[in-house]
Amino acid sequence: MKKIWLLIVFIAIVSCKDDTEKATTVFSGKITNNRGSEITFKKPNDKEFVETVNVARDGSFLDTLLVETGTYTFQYGRNRTEIFVEAGNNLTINFDAKDFENTLTFSGEGSEISTYLFEKQKMQKKLLGEDNAIYKLDEAEYVSKVKEIKSALEKLVSSSKGVSANFKDMEKRNLNYTYLVRLNNYQIFHSHYASDLGFKTSDGFLKELVEIKYDLEEDFLYSADYRTLVTSHYRTKAAEVARKEKIDSDVAFIKVAGALEKPTMKNDLIYERIKYAFKDTDDLEGLYKQYMASSTNEAHKKEITEIYNKYKMVVKGQPSPKFNDYENYAGGKTSLDDLKGNYVFINVWSTWSSPNPGEMNSLKELETMYKDKKIKFVSISLDRAVDHDKWKSVVDEHKFAGIHLFADKDMESSFAQEYLINATPRYILIDPAGNIVDANAPRPSSKRLTRLFGELNI
Repeated sequence: MKKIWLLIVFIAIVSCKDDTEKATTVFSGKITNNRGSEITFKKPNDKEFVETVNVARDGSFLDTLLVETGTYTFQYGRNRTEIFVEAGNNLTINFDAKDFENTLTFSGEGSEISTYLFEKQKMQKKLLGEDNAIYKLDEAEYVSKVKEIKSALEKLVSSSKGVSANFKDMEKRNLNYTYLVRLNNYQIFHSHYASDLGFKTSDGFLKELVEIKYDLEEDFLYSADYRTLVTSHYRTKAAEVARKEKIDSDVAFIKVAGALEKPTMKNDLIYERIKYAFKDTDDLEGLYKQYMASSTNEAHKKEITEIYNKYKMVVKGQPSPKFNDYENYAGGKTSLDDLKGNYVFINVWSTWSSPNPGEMNSLKELETMYKDKKIKFVSISLDRAVDHDKWKSVVDEHKFAGIHLFADKDMESSFAQEYLINATPRYILIDPAGNIVDANAPRPSSKRLTRLFGELNI
């Protein structure tokens, strides 16, 4: 087994690891017409849990994993489905790789829930239709359709044999949350897919959302759609607090959600928020202090403290991490120190993340606008060494402006690591003394960037 990252979409939630017992579970099975070498298991809200099980040439597999009871995603190649695992119970999975949907079967104690989840996936796919056509329906037709889907899935779970009454009740609540999320999404999705940019739903369209209780911990742990509704609810409340108290929106969210009495809900909500808030916050210290005062999960607090300590090194006024002897598209090598005495606006990009032509054009316009000013525009590619020629051809083809450099170790370069860059593009502004002005600067097309330049008298 080994841990890997996979691009998998999950919609099920499992219990908090602080409260749930783990037990070894044997996963086994046989894949007819096997064409792969591994299958994977992953659970939501724990990116560290991605387990791979090797598949033999004859398609057989057998492995033992330490798991909690709950819903996981099982994937083989492009095929995937939800499965339900009872900690300590063994699960057998068989299918034909050439016909996954029609041949997948589960056996073993508790396997009936996995069978239901797979049938649910197939039924839902059929009822939703293709190409997001459902969102083109008018309001009345859409409501009728999503109610039809909800009703069909409720009948499916009710008729599923070997599934406990407790699970059926929990799943029916989940199906209702899915229905409510679909109602909540309709306005923005219909506006997009029906090309009706001014579209608004009728008064009372979301009246059913008013009846939701937002402190149901069991539902929060099981239903991803309930979690979505809860997060949206507290985001709205946090926005009100942020306006009223004139505080950072992320700090406000952690303050509001941190007041929840249900510890697992509280800890999960604020943990998920702060992990992604560090990069964009205008109040790093306030964000960290509010989180530490709100969380009661010691493992989370330790992890967040480690991340906070890294972000402290790239706040405004700190010396910028340096890059040394990066290959310059125009020839030779360039280091950050070579640019001292100038402001330096850095565009960190890569060809594999499809550079935005609009932003690149805006960068070109900025260079023209500030050509006689004390500022240099630098684009650093984090492409892999094997894509070096592709980098040069893209720069040449589009005639991108500014200084173009190729990082020494792609995403693993010390410059990218010290700036905690895990995705591109990323924009950075450094002052003439080599200190950080903004480690997450506005994009080239943003008016906020030119206002910032003006404030700095560039």
